[in-house]
Amino acid sequence: MTDIEATRRRAPDRAKTAIGLMVGWVALLWALEVVDLATGHALDEYGIVARKPESLGGILAAPFLHFGFGHVAANSVPLLVLGFLAALGSLRRFVAVCALIIVADGVGVWLISPSDSITAGASGLVFGLFGYLVVRGFVERRPLGIAVGVTIAAFWGGSILMGISPTNTTVSWQGHLVGLLAGAGAAFLFRPEHHRAAVTR
Repeated sequence: MTDIEATRRRAPDRAKTAIGLMVGWVALLWALEVVDLATGHALDEYGIVARKPESLGGILAAPFLHFGFGHVAANSVPLLVLGFLAALGSLRRFVAVCALIIVADGVGVWLISPSDSITAGASGLVFGLFGYLVVRGFVERRPLGIAVGVTIAAFWGGSILMGISPTNTTVSWQGHLVGLLAGAGAAFLFRPEHHRAAVTR
């Protein structure tokens, strides 16, 4: 069996794993919001409160919490789609990319958000995955990856620009911007070794 044939045979398994992972992830967000509602929004306090040391734990919790079902619904479809596309390659790399985005975005929000503001939601991760997918194809010089990135940019680019605008006070533009930059950086940091060698040779 050639490497190409082996890759083709593994592709359906990777797709099943990716879609299963993201469906489970989104289902968890909805389940947590049900718990939040049932407890009188007790989970909201675990968001990130800017520059409060006791809120540092919110860096890991905030991406899984939302302020109402409308909020989680707005993040569900882009997270499902972008997460699925990002997880198709390597599951280990996907986990590393998400971890980097979540931590970098959380620290950024904690540092630069307005005082006493509380931030929660998966949108920072969504913006990070967008940045990762748009940049990844160009970093790896893969035509399919470039096509995916261009398609994603054409479909969601307008919303992304609105989401990082400082004039948009209805969302955490700080979290969106930091997430976007973290995702783009992850495309360079976690590129496959053979692409890394080709770039640094």
